[in-house]
Amino acid sequence: MEVLFHKYHALGNDYLVLDPSDLTGTPRSIPFTAAQIERICHRNFGLGSDGILWGPFPVEGAEYGLSIFNPDGGEAEKSGNGLRIFSRYLHDIGCVENETFSVWTKGGIVKSRVRDDGLIVVDMGRVSFASDRIPVLPVAPVHEVLNEKIAVNGREFSFCAATIGNPHCVLPLEEISEALAREIGPVIEHDARFPNRTNVQLLKVLDRKNIEIQIWERGAGYTLASGSSSSAAASVARKLGLVDSSVTVHMPGGILHIDIAEDYAIRMTGPATRVGDMKLDYEALA
Repeated sequence: MEVLFHKYHALGNDYLVLDPSDLTGTPRSIPFTAAQIERICHRNFGLGSDGILWGPFPVEGAEYGLSIFNPDGGEAEKSGNGLRIFSRYLHDIGCVENETFSVWTKGGIVKSRVRDDGLIVVDMGRVSFASDRIPVLPVAPVHEVLNEKIAVNGREFSFCAATIGNPHCVLPLEEISEALAREIGPVIEHDARFPNRTNVQLLKVLDRKNIEIQIWERGAGYTLASGSSSSAAASVARKLGLVDSSVTVHMPGGILHIDIAEDYAIRMTGPATRVGDMKLDYEALA
C-alpha cells in the first residue's frame, strides 16, 4: 500500500504535505505514530524532510486546520515556513486564490495570503518576551526574558527569549557560524530552564534593516531557514533597539522580510517552492 505526499521547500526548509483527503476515509488525525513520522522524514530510510504538514482539516474558528510534526515525531506549535508551504499548497489545489484566509495551528490562528507574484504573506501573531508565556524557568516573578546569561560548554552567552506560539532562545553575537549553531544549539534546546525545549537562533545585526541568523530548530536540528525563528530574532533585535521595524533576515537558505508592529505583531513575507509528489510504500515503515 502507498501513501501520497506533496513535497515543498521554503528556502531549503522542506516539508511533506499529507492531505487527509488523499487517504481512504479521510481520518481526523494523522494516521502515523511518532516513530513512523520519524522514519518517513528520515533522509536515508524514508522520503526525507524537515517535517510533515497534516491538513487541511475542518476546525472551529478558522477556515483551515493544520498540524505540524517535527522529524523527531513530536508536534510543533507553529512554523512560519510550514505555514507558507501550506498556503502555497492550498493555492495549488484551488482552495484559495489571492484572498486572505485563516489557518488554525496549535500555536494560534494566523492569516495568510498568496500574492500575485507568488510570494506568501503570513500574519504570524504577536511576539511575547514574557517568562510565563514562552515559558522560561523560573517563571515567577513574571518578567521579560532579555539579556540573561547562560553557560554552554564552558562559555557564557547573553540570551533573550521569545514566543510567537512556539519558544525561541536568541543569542546576539558579533560573529555567528553553522559550526557554533551545531555545537551549542542542542545543549540550549534541552536546557532545564526551557521546559518545552526551545528553538535556538544565533543573531548578528548587520545594520538597521538587516540581520543574519543561524538556526538550531527544536526537534529538527540545524536548519537552513525558519520563519518563526526569523520572526523571533527580528523581534529581539527590535526590542533591544538594534533595528528598525522593517527587517530583512538573511539565512543560509535565503532571505525573509519581517515587519514588526508597535505591539510586536509580525508580518512575514517570503517564498515557497513546489518540489513534487512522492509516494511512500508501507514497506518503508517495517
